[in-house]
Amino acid sequence: MIFHTSLRANPMLRKSNLALSRAWRSWKSRLHSSAVCASSDPGSLDGSEEQSSLSHEKAPHTPVMLKEVLHYLDIQRGQVVLDMTFGGGGHTKAILNMVPEVTVLALDRDPNAISLAEQLAEEHSGRVKPLLGRFSELEALLSDMNIKPGSIDAALLDAGCSSMQMDQAERGFALSKDGPLDMRMDGERYPDMPCAADVVNTLDQQALASILTAYGEERHARKIASAIVEARRVNPITRTQQLASVVAGSFPAAVLYARKDRLHRPAHVATKTFQALRILVNDEMNELHAGLRAARTALRPGGRLCVITFHSLEDRLVKRFLRDADLSNLDQYHFSPRKQSTGKGKLVDEKRDGGSLYWLPLRRKVIIPEKEDVKDNPRGRSAKLRAALRR
Repeated sequence: MIFHTSLRANPMLRKSNLALSRAWRSWKSRLHSSAVCASSDPGSLDGSEEQSSLSHEKAPHTPVMLKEVLHYLDIQRGQVVLDMTFGGGGHTKAILNMVPEVTVLALDRDPNAISLAEQLAEEHSGRVKPLLGRFSELEALLSDMNIKPGSIDAALLDAGCSSMQMDQAERGFALSKDGPLDMRMDGERYPDMPCAADVVNTLDQQALASILTAYGEERHARKIASAIVEARRVNPITRTQQLASVVAGSFPAAVLYARKDRLHRPAHVATKTFQALRILVNDEMNELHAGLRAARTALRPGGRLCVITFHSLEDRLVKRFLRDADLSNLDQYHFSPRKQSTGKGKLVDEKRDGGSLYWLPLRRKVIIPEKEDVKDNPRGRSAKLRAALRR
């Protein structure tokens, strides 16, 4: 069965709660018999499919920090660019329109995104090369295309969930849209891959709380995990708004929207729960690390890397990777806000910034969207951009 190593091998989770290891063993043995994703009410998808078809008719979303990305990538005529998260193709389209004779290698793990990349490839003959796969599969995909290490001129990695995925209710990413509790970025590529419904209906309370703490940085993880376990005893939790209601039910009504986003708008109390489940299901932290390693291998000396992240866990990982931190084991130190491991069991303050053997920062501080850009594209409000030159 294809599944990531987060539950089995991630020391951060294992150290924070040994229940995860026990939960993984019991989950694996019960997964095929429970089949929560497959048991979702087929009839309930009709409205979601209609919303999905409508979402494809909408104008494409504005790419996040497009002006900044184009500036720091500084792509020249005839270069080869690697778009590691094609998504809706916004960044790639801008690159094709602005730079003559450029070739874009368009990677995405979502078959729907690759379909869009294939359409774009037909419009720009020979200039777009779609690649279906995860970050961890990139080196093999490039090798199959006879693209040698150290030959890419620029790379963009746009982490997280795409607007296209969020807009499709049947994908199960958005708590504001009712759909199956799925969240698999790969779609149906791996039918045996557990979905979010499998997580919330199978793991025990301790394991759920650990996941919400580690990947959602949720302060009320235990309370939410308890509410989930109580609710699923009555009925399996198979829908997005069903889960949102369960989480909301564990809080007083007065605090349901007490949290604020970066625009100081009310944020639903289940937002961090959905984030944590999505990260776990898609093994996003390990995949991000794999993508950063693949980009380091693919880029030529003098090649440029831009990485866009959308929450603090991703940004910390990218920041430390660009400083050559040892991230071979993503333990709790690498996820902490101010400390990191030296690899010898000691902690050092992150402010002690030594030079990197592989990267030269193009800007020392993290880049965030301008206020006007956030108004035009609210979904990019939490985005952070880091740019570096390959030594």
